[in-house]
Amino acid sequence: MASSNEDWRGAALSRIREWIAQADPDVVEERKWVKRSNPDGVPVWSHHGMICTGEVYKNHVKITFARGASLQDPSQLFNSSLEGNVRRAIDVSEGDEIDEKAFKALVREAVGVNKSSLRGR
Repeated sequence: MASSNEDWRGAALSRIREWIAQADPDVVEERKWVKRSNPDGVPVWSHHGMICTGEVYKNHVKITFARGASLQDPSQLFNSSLEGNVRRAIDVSEGDEIDEKAFKALVREAVGVNKSSLRGR
């Protein structure tokens, strides 16, 4: 299998990474869950708590919002993990187009949810 940086999945994850940074210039990206089967780990974006993760699979890229169930999604970007009470995900397959403006709005809203949960402590 080709490296995720050499095919459409790497390009999709790179585009999403750029959008997250544009939506929230104070975002922090880390790599977590590094293991032999995934030596690059999983990118995790945070600001006042986890915003989302980006995982590369054989047939799709999964962007999981840690508190996605708390977010408004009028553009219906969430298409995976819809049954849970906390997380929501966006599965991106080859050739899929994501609404950039709506995605950035989800990122900004996720940061807002993180900030308001800190206030409640």
